[in-house]
Amino acid sequence: MVEVKILSGANSSYLAEKIADFYGNPLGDVKIHRFSDGEMQPVINESVRGAYVFFIQSTFPPAENLMELLLLIDAAKRASAGYITAVIPYFGYARQDRKDQPRVPISAKLIANLLEAAGANRIMTMDFHADQIQGFFDIPVDHLRSEAIYIPYLQEQGMDNVIFASPDVGGVKRTRSYSKHFHTDLVICDKYREKANEVAGMTVIGNVEGRDVILVDDMVDTAGTLCRAADIIMKKGATSVRAICTHPVLSGKAYENVENSALTELIVSDTIPLKQTSPKIKVLSTAKLFARAIRNTHEHRSISALFVG
Repeated sequence: MVEVKILSGANSSYLAEKIADFYGNPLGDVKIHRFSDGEMQPVINESVRGAYVFFIQSTFPPAENLMELLLLIDAAKRASAGYITAVIPYFGYARQDRKDQPRVPISAKLIANLLEAAGANRIMTMDFHADQIQGFFDIPVDHLRSEAIYIPYLQEQGMDNVIFASPDVGGVKRTRSYSKHFHTDLVICDKYREKANEVAGMTVIGNVEGRDVILVDDMVDTAGTLCRAADIIMKKGATSVRAICTHPVLSGKAYENVENSALTELIVSDTIPLKQTSPKIKVLSTAKLFARAIRNTHEHRSISALFVG
């Protein structure tokens, strides 16, 4: 069997160390050298010739995280790595997946082109903002689903009166997978915006009276939409409101918004490190799931077998 090398970018080492530990391999030795003007030069301090190389790096801001990943991929390619997989737990710029107004980029497509040009043979990620982003790549994409970590956690909570809600129309498919698994109904919060990160209005479609509601989304940024949905749902007679959001972007006044909202709990993953702690925020690790996906990729086994239901 070809040797596996698990390496990490600087700002995702907190997760890469856990993934390598679950996999059973030591994390590879990577150093980032910097010139006096800040220009970076990643150096892989061990041989990767002929190896299956997995680079773990989420591409959350700043843009240096993306640049570092591209440089690491190029370094491995030029060092004769056998097969290079970019493991991107949080795929940044995924919200820019279409041209929705004049003179704007389709940034997600550009990022896909850059990763392929750098030399990636495969992409592994979790919960794209839009599933169709997979079509931007001409190389294989393993799209892991966070249900594999959230559903077991929810089952342990023993909630009998639960109902799932999508905070917008675009998230209905994601939310339906939870409602189908728990054999319950689904609610939709129909929102409209006048500008980014600001909700102008919202309507709840469905009956939440007397129910324990769980909002499901792929990411939480300023938490404005999520908290507004939670407040409206409670006013409609819900017993409690929780939220599941895979990627904790949590920018601006997000932490303040969450703590001052009607949310009982916000459950997130560790694809992005938290900037601060909060009594309302629960973090579940993706490390074991990524380690199993890396092993299945290396051993040419099914990735879909890892998911619940």
